[in-house]
Amino acid sequence: MSRMAKPSFRRRLFAGFLAASLIPVLACSAMLLQIFRLRLAADAEREMAERLDLVSRSLDGAFGAFSQAAGRLQGNPIIAGALAGQAGEDTLVNNELFNATREARDYAGFALCDLQGVRRYSTRRDPREERLSPEWGPLYAAPPAGEPLRFTACEDAADTGGPLLRGAARLKDGMGRPVGYLVVSVYYDDFRRLLEGRYGAQNELLVLSSYWRPVYCAQPALAETLAPRLRSRLLAGQGLDDPEEGFQYAAARHEASGLNLILRRPQAFTGETMRLLYTVSFGCAVVCVALSVLMSFKLSGQMFRPIQRLRQGIGEVEHNNLDVCVPAEREDELGELARRFNEMVEALKRNQEALVANQRELNQAQIRMLQAQLNPHFLCNTLDTMKWISKINKVPQVAVMSTNLADILRFCISPEEFVPLGREVEILERYIEIQKIRLSGAFSFRVDVPEELRDCLIPKMILQPLVENAVLHGLEGVEDGAVEVTAREEAGTLRITVRDNGLGLPPELAVGRYQSQGPAGKHLGLYNVNTILTKYYGDGCGLFLENEPAGAAVTAALPVRREEGETC
Repeated sequence: MSRMAKPSFRRRLFAGFLAASLIPVLACSAMLLQIFRLRLAADAEREMAERLDLVSRSLDGAFGAFSQAAGRLQGNPIIAGALAGQAGEDTLVNNELFNATREARDYAGFALCDLQGVRRYSTRRDPREERLSPEWGPLYAAPPAGEPLRFTACEDAADTGGPLLRGAARLKDGMGRPVGYLVVSVYYDDFRRLLEGRYGAQNELLVLSSYWRPVYCAQPALAETLAPRLRSRLLAGQGLDDPEEGFQYAAARHEASGLNLILRRPQAFTGETMRLLYTVSFGCAVVCVALSVLMSFKLSGQMFRPIQRLRQGIGEVEHNNLDVCVPAEREDELGELARRFNEMVEALKRNQEALVANQRELNQAQIRMLQAQLNPHFLCNTLDTMKWISKINKVPQVAVMSTNLADILRFCISPEEFVPLGREVEILERYIEIQKIRLSGAFSFRVDVPEELRDCLIPKMILQPLVENAVLHGLEGVEDGAVEVTAREEAGTLRITVRDNGLGLPPELAVGRYQSQGPAGKHLGLYNVNTILTKYYGDGCGLFLENEPAGAAVTAALPVRREEGETC
């Protein structure tokens, strides 16, 4: 993509402001709408579950009262005699029946039937059914009194005059012989009294049998149409709720009777309500977009103008125009940035002028260095001449000194910064030969460097100053002086030690790690060597000084390196 085709910073800034203002608003609006909807739905589900629990507890109380009534009549001699056909007072029988069912008569009708299913006594009169068959229905499934009753549902929920539920308990006399049945019939009005006010004014309660056929509903016509629809949804593996229908459902099963309780209430958010909310949200979003566009355009312009001036100023600096100045009209961070840019340009202008002056001085220094390099070559050539003259005149000491001194000078002016330890030892031995001639052999010198360490690289000319200090200062006034140079490797560190049996180091120096005191004074050699080691290898390396029982030891610590850069 070409440079002109890329979106400008102002456009990206505008898009960023727009996104930063719109996305949170729209996201929060959508989230709040969904949270509000889900919260209302959750509250509705919780309320419906509480209503169903209240309905279930009401049914538990009623059906428990039915079983208690049957238990009170079990083994009653008056009831057993009346059902067996013995002559007795009907008033006594009715009194026993009414007393046993006093807690449950408001919710059901009770009847006493003999073993042939003929109704003998009843708390309510239903002329349509005077006899029930013991071969089917509630009498056939009747358990002994004291056990939970089993109820059968009617087939026509629209028949509000007949019993909606009917159950029976088998009665026995005192000898345990069957004498008849207690039949419990629950009618539409009984359900209404039992459940009225339990499921809420805006809810619809639908009671279905275990086969999901309608048993009771406050609107019987609704039960006939709603029950098949719910049953078909369950058979299809779908939930009870239908978003298009506009209702919310909750279901519970009443274990004591096997009935299914369905509670229906209008949804908090219908499809029409949701469309209205989305329309309002969209209108708010359009207003937010317009305001965000206006504010983003204004803010992007305010931020872009100072940046554009900085961009133009940087372009002038790229063309080496250091007289550019960006107006700092603002007091915020962008104004501070413009002032810093102007200060940077001024500093760059001063640095450029200083660089030109430094380059001029550097050229002059290089010329002086090249001129100075002529002097060592002249000295080397002069020493070679002295060597041949001394040989001609048979003065071997002068020849040896001039030869060694020439080698040392050539070694010093060589361009290498690092040399093998073996080569450093060779130059050190040349220096020792000169000192022995100078001091008439007043000391002994010994080198102990293992062969495997001789090719390790070290900075050039770090041993000669240490040995020179030992010879000139340590052995001063000492008879049978001795200087020893040893090299050892310890955990990847090369430790080169120069020992003498002289007077020892001053107390301010023999403190372990060498403490740099500056290049002044007579310890210039120690300072230089320690500075070279720390500059090359860091603070972990350098010189370590200590006094021994006889003399002193100066140790140079540095990493063990070969020519390939690998550890020795």
